[in-house]
Amino acid sequence: MTGHVPALVQPTADRGETQASFPRARAALARAAQRQAASPPGRLRALRSAFLDAHTDAVYAELTAGHTRGLRLAELAAAAEGAFPGLVPTAAELAADRALAQARKAGHEIDLGIFFCRILRSPRSGGHLVDTLLRPTARALDLLPGFTATGRADLGSVRMERRDGVARLTLCRDDCLNAEDDRQVDDMETAVDLALLDDAVELCLIRGGEMTHPRYVGKRVFSAGINLKSLHSGGISLVGFLLRRELGYLHKIWRGVRVDDGASWRSPTRSKPWVAAVDTFAIGGGMQLLLVVDHVLAASDVYLSLPAAQEGIIPGAANFRLSRYTGPRLARQIILEGHRIPATDSEARLLVDEVHSPDELDAAVERSLDRLRGPAVAVNRKMLNVAEEDLGAFRRYMAEFALEQALRLHSADVIDKVGRFTTRGVVPLS
Repeated sequence: MTGHVPALVQPTADRGETQASFPRARAALARAAQRQAASPPGRLRALRSAFLDAHTDAVYAELTAGHTRGLRLAELAAAAEGAFPGLVPTAAELAADRALAQARKAGHEIDLGIFFCRILRSPRSGGHLVDTLLRPTARALDLLPGFTATGRADLGSVRMERRDGVARLTLCRDDCLNAEDDRQVDDMETAVDLALLDDAVELCLIRGGEMTHPRYVGKRVFSAGINLKSLHSGGISLVGFLLRRELGYLHKIWRGVRVDDGASWRSPTRSKPWVAAVDTFAIGGGMQLLLVVDHVLAASDVYLSLPAAQEGIIPGAANFRLSRYTGPRLARQIILEGHRIPATDSEARLLVDEVHSPDELDAAVERSLDRLRGPAVAVNRKMLNVAEEDLGAFRRYMAEFALEQALRLHSADVIDKVGRFTTRGVVPLS
């Protein structure tokens, strides 16, 4: 294959013709993948891309039994491996990559990025996938009876307590300043599901717990963002972290969890107001989290930052959401130049609703929770979010993010930067 796309996988103008060519294109893809196993990866990627450009909806329909079953990201990739040989990396290839440091990986996640990019680009297939990912996880459904009965759940990196109608989520990765990895993404999505599904919860609070890290012993920290140490060692995945985080718990905080309660005439999503209380700093993913909650309080010694340029990666959906809060010029300064914002700076008023001295923050949090109670608050925040963020625009952003972030993960500059951050013994702040 030398720059052209085989005719069997080229798009055609006629829908019936495309459907008729689908089996032939599928067989051609499998044969080409076998022949090109030892070829430069770019050639096979071009073939996979062309096949999906022509047949995305047919592929997705087959994998989901005509949209009658919802598959999560990892499940969808696994199903594609079995149904369409050569379309995505094999489970063995992905497992081998997961065992390696980031610098030594073969880059198979780039092929997953191609796959999810094409699925999400399609209004029909991507819309169904985004909708599927708003449903509660199996883990959350298993834990829900216990949480509703006791009002408590210890998920590992997140502790939950329901008190006075408030689900209080405490981020408790005290060893790494709440720097996120795949494990914490799973815990956070479970916690968000539980908070939204429990009828006794009226609103939700997110706050960092006290740290044991030598530099911050006994001090609350909100979030240091992505765990760069985990990224360096190969422990940050495209599917389990970078895509699941945005399409999972962050999107659920913003839009709500999808429930099937038998009332087809009602909205399928259940949402509630969210408050974030920020101690010490909200860096990277921590700052991204602030963009999807309804009210943000910060201690006066807090700072906010999105050091994406220093790390070389894309800061999730912050590029999509931040300018709504700050305007485009300041958003570019924050994302492209690493501009840091102290909570006491006038610019912080665009991102933080209240700033208090550290010893007054607890009381201020409780006052804000009292103000945000009530069913009218919940429905109005829902309508504000519907007006502010178009679901189709979010899906299209995530389509491009899937591929561009995969490419960034395996780029030479990211590997070099992350290696330097960690080998110098720098605290893994994102």
